[in-house]
Amino acid sequence: MNLVPIEKQSKKMRREFHEKQRGSWNGVCPVTRIAPNKKGYDRNRARQECRRTAEAE
Repeated sequence: MNLVPIEKQSKKMRREFHEKQRGSWNGVCPVTRIAPNKKGYDRNRARQECRRTAEAE
């Protein structure tokens, strides 16, 4: 079996090769794994803070 460099393989064969190299997330969505920015504006957090200050008064 002759090994053909990846650059000379067909697009379909390159895609198969790269799919095998990638890992699996096992059903986990990577987008939901991003930590929220604490310094950014969050409407829900702003509403909670407003309610807390209203209760304290």
